[in-house]
Amino acid sequence: MAAITLPRPSRPAHFGIPLRDTLALGAGVAGPLAVAGLLVPFRTHVAGANLALILVVVVVAVAAIGHRGAGALAALSSAVWFDLFLTRPYGQFTIAGSDDITTAALLLAVGLAVSQLAARARRLKVVTVADAGHLALIHETAQLAQRATSADAVVDHVRRELTGLLGLDGCRFEYGSLLGHPPQLGQDGEVTTAHGRWDVERRGWPREEIELRTVGNGHYYGRFMLRPGAGGVVALQARLVAGTLAGQVGAALADVGAGAVTEN
Repeated sequence: MAAITLPRPSRPAHFGIPLRDTLALGAGVAGPLAVAGLLVPFRTHVAGANLALILVVVVVAVAAIGHRGAGALAALSSAVWFDLFLTRPYGQFTIAGSDDITTAALLLAVGLAVSQLAARARRLKVVTVADAGHLALIHETAQLAQRATSADAVVDHVRRELTGLLGLDGCRFEYGSLLGHPPQLGQDGEVTTAHGRWDVERRGWPREEIELRTVGNGHYYGRFMLRPGAGGVVALQARLVAGTLAGQVGAALADVGAGAVTEN
């Protein structure tokens, strides 16, 4: 089976931020402002709590199309414009009524909470939509691991597939000690560096080699060293598949009794 290469369209970016994220951040500010402006004629006839609920819907919409940061910005923006346009005294960043103060505080708190939930739901949707090509790749690798007489054959197969799957410029496998602290692609598809989690969706790959460790029966046997290619962000689903393939290599190495190494 030939390596599966995911489409990697160029994605315009502003100051290093993908265009979609830039638009989502803009919507996080402009969306609540526009809706609050449309609600002005109703502010004397509709309870402030009901107006706030409409703004919560805007927060959910922004978080669903963007990311957590955009959703949080929309929640903050909603609270600000609710205060300015929909509470007395109108047109001032002052709230006279205690009920309106409570409503504004709840709008901010609920907006932040639902933005996180909406972003997480969008992320889980990406994970659960299985791609037939990815499933075929996992199945083929599992079959190879079962019939291969040498773990090296599985390693070479996965190395080639990772190159296409992740759009890499290169990929090599290292047996032995896990030296250094390069960025690491985990089984959960997340990338971490010495400074913490790396936001792949917003920043793309780190511009250095990334390790993908192979684990079998709870032991480390080596790692793939991934040299990122230029282009767009690699989807979370593809990164999860990469983690699964590395796990199959670890299982193959465990079956042949390769020497395990100590995690650093």
